[in-house]
This record gives sequence, C-alpha cells and structure tokens, in this order.
Amino acid sequence: MQEYLNALNEGTEFLMVLSVILFAGFIMTRLTNTLNLPKVSGYILAGIFIGPCGLDMIPTDMISHMGFVSDLALAFIAFDVGKFFKKEIIMRTGSRIIVITLFETLMAGVLVTLFSRVVFGLDIEFALILGAIATATAPASTMMTINQYKAEGEFVDTLLQIVALDDVVCLMAFSIVSAVAGNTNGQSVAAKEIIMPIAYNITALAFGFFCGYFLSRLLIPARSKDNRLILAIAMLIGISGLCASYNISPLLACMVFGAAYINLTRDKKLYQQLNNFTPPVMSIFFIVSGMNLDVSALRTVGVIGVSYFIVRIIGKYLGTYISCLLLKTGKEIRNYMGLALIPQAGVAIGLAFLGERLLPGEKGKLLLTIILSSSVLYEMIGPVCAKIALIFSGCITTEAMRKAETEVIRENQEDALLPVQASGALSGNRDGGKAEGMNENIGKETLVKCMQELGAGVENHEFFDIEREVPSNVQKKGEKGEGKGKKKKLKAKAATVK
Repeated sequence: MQEYLNALNEGTEFLMVLSVILFAGFIMTRLTNTLNLPKVSGYILAGIFIGPCGLDMIPTDMISHMGFVSDLALAFIAFDVGKFFKKEIIMRTGSRIIVITLFETLMAGVLVTLFSRVVFGLDIEFALILGAIATATAPASTMMTINQYKAEGEFVDTLLQIVALDDVVCLMAFSIVSAVAGNTNGQSVAAKEIIMPIAYNITALAFGFFCGYFLSRLLIPARSKDNRLILAIAMLIGISGLCASYNISPLLACMVFGAAYINLTRDKKLYQQLNNFTPPVMSIFFIVSGMNLDVSALRTVGVIGVSYFIVRIIGKYLGTYISCLLLKTGKEIRNYMGLALIPQAGVAIGLAFLGERLLPGEKGKLLLTIILSSSVLYEMIGPVCAKIALIFSGCITTEAMRKAETEVIRENQEDALLPVQASGALSGNRDGGKAEGMNENIGKETLVKCMQELGAGVENHEFFDIEREVPSNVQKKGEKGEGKGKKKKLKAKAATVK
C-alpha cells in the first residue's frame, strides 16, 4: 500500500490517505457496534490496525504531517464546551454542583500527580500534565446508558450537570499547568518565564471574548446557514493558529469564544450545525491518535498505565464521596455518583496530543501511550459502571431494563430479516402488498436511524442540551400549569357540547 501511495504526487497521496483513514474507521465501528463498544474505541483500534504497529498502510511522514487535525478537533471541542457557561445554567446549578465538580476533578488530578511523582519518580512537568488530563470525563457513555434505560430522578439531574462542568474545569487546569510546565523543562526558571505565558493566556481569553462578540454581530438573522458555518469555522481556525504561533493552548480562548457567543445570542443552532460538520474531523483525529499509539511501548509503560487507570478511578470516587459528605446530599448520590464519572475519551486524547508537544522526546510518547490505552479501557467499562450506579441509585427500574433488552433483541431480529426481505423484493415481490408494506416500514425505520446517527456526531450523545435534559423547577411547574389549563378548557368544551 505504501509503495502505491509513495508513487503518487503529494496532493493525490494526501487525498488517498484521508480516504483510507475514513473507510478504516467506518468498517471498524461496524465491528465495535456489534460488541456495544463506543465509536471512539473503534476509531482508535482502526488507527492501530492501519498504522505502523498494524498493517503499516500509511506512510510515516504523512502521519507526522497530520498534527493540525488535533488542533482543529480541540478547537471544536472547546467551543462546544463553552455553551455550558450560560448564565442561567450556572445560576441553576448553584454552589452544590460546582463544589462536587471541583472536588471530583481536582482529587483525581492531585492523586495522579502525587502518585506519578512520588511512587514512580517521574518529572514534575510530566506528573502535572498527566494529573491535569486525569480530571477529564467523557459524557457519551454515561449519556448512552441514561437514554437506553430511560433513567430519571435527582441522581440523573445532578450527574448531567456535573458532566457539563467537568471538562470546563479540565481545560482550565490543563491551560494553567501547560503554561508553567512548558517553560520549566526541569530547570530553574526566572519569574518572567512563568509570568509571560500566563499573560499570553489572559490575552487569549480577551481575544476569545472579542471573537464571540464579533461573531454575534456578524451572524444576523438574514445570514444563510452556509455563511454562518463558514464564519464560525474561520474564527475557530484563526484563534487556534494565533495561539499556536505564540506557543499557548487554544483551549481556553475557544471555550470563552463559545461561552461569549451563547450568552450574547442564545443561538443553539450554530452548535448543532458545527456538530453535524465535525464527525469526519473527529473520526480522523481519533484514528490518527490510534496510528500514533506505540503498541510495543505498552510493555514498558504497563505498570504506570495500570496505576493511572486505577488511581484516577479512586480519585473520582473519593472526590465525589467527600464533597457529597460535606454537602450532606442523599445517600444514593454520595455512594454511586463516582462510578458514573469513570469514562474518559475525546478531551483527554486531545490534551494528550498537546502534552506530547510540551514534553520532549520519549516523555511525550509515554504520555500519549498512557492516555490512549487507558481511554479504550475506560470506554469499555464506563457504560457498565454507569449502569450499576443508575440501578443502585434507583434511577433504573426492572421494567425499564426489560424494555431495553427486548428493544435490543427486536432490533437485532430486524437487522437479520432486512437482507432476506430485500432479496425477496428483488426476486419479484411474490408476497405483493404485505412485502411492500414491510419493506416500506423497515425503510422508514432505517431512514430515521440514519438521521439520528447523522445528528449525533462521533460519540452518540456527545452533544446534549443541559436545559432540555435537566428542566428547571420553574419549567416543570409551568408545564403542570399548562396541563391543568388544557384540562379545564377541555372540560368547558365538553360542557358546552352537552
């Protein structure tokens, strides 16, 4: 494969490589879907399969030249995280959710940092960056379990709000750590070398807010959907490029950009447009991450990787338990919330790429290997742990579990019948109207599933509207009031008819 690609000119080679990457990701996710694994795991495995540690289909120089994809993916992720900084959401969540989020994120980060530094004797820069990445949580697996079993209750409401703020804390922590660690390299440094990166980051924040304000003025109602998307992406790429030129992380700037825009406009449609645009970018990003994974290095980092995997889980659980104990929350939230915060994927992998640039040589590769390998494991056990937490907290009933299981069985049966019915239609539709009706229904269901998959993005439930998922008490009361009003109107009409 490499001989064929090397014989092509540079532009054609790049196009062919992109095609191979996307097809590999699609095929691998078909296989992982049958095992009920998240798509992120499928993309990483596809990268390993076609990369240097597998079939070695992609030239090494092409892999090294695709670093810009991680910058682009991180810009989209950070902008999307910014939508959770809506003023009314912060007012609604209150201090309780903020305290729990700070405790569970920082406890995991501090424990991983101390363990890496004290037990394994790793450099302080490496330990700090690994600890900052440990704070991240991927909501997709948890959201998938909640939606599958129709779970609801105070536990679910609290969980969704914590997940929404989790990555915000992670991005802030990583930006602060990278500003310091990127300029120390294990040597004594002057105060100027620490102050200047922090000053650059503050400037980037101000620039992100300005871009949010400027975009809110540019995207007038008369602006077409295409131009809205073009302007938003142009600004995100511009912010990333400008930050990269000053050797600072674009995460906070892009996050403030997203926060400023949502607060100034209340426009959620732009975020949905970007989510529909980003799946190919995200899939390429995760597959390239898999290609960069050095499988042979897993032997040498085995103990460190396993320790990171376990210590982060302990940190998440302890942080949640202690904060809930201090806040005197319910026993269900205190005992089981930590189990639902285990998954880690998208943001952590993106930060690992940035960390690889900050750390010299083998240290950077070690960091990337630890995060990529542990992310696959986290995404495998995440849904199981989330299901256990939801069951023991009383959010999933036995009836809901039976319904979910019967739906899965029914879908598998429909998928098995689909090729048979299609071949029946091609052979002349012997059964006439019945076969046509069945094929028509299945066609409609398949179309609906395709539309849902297109709108979902790379991770099935990565994009969710917290206002829709966690309705406020006022909204609930309003809905009840509307229901009563409708009932009264119906009674009045019935009386007049009589």
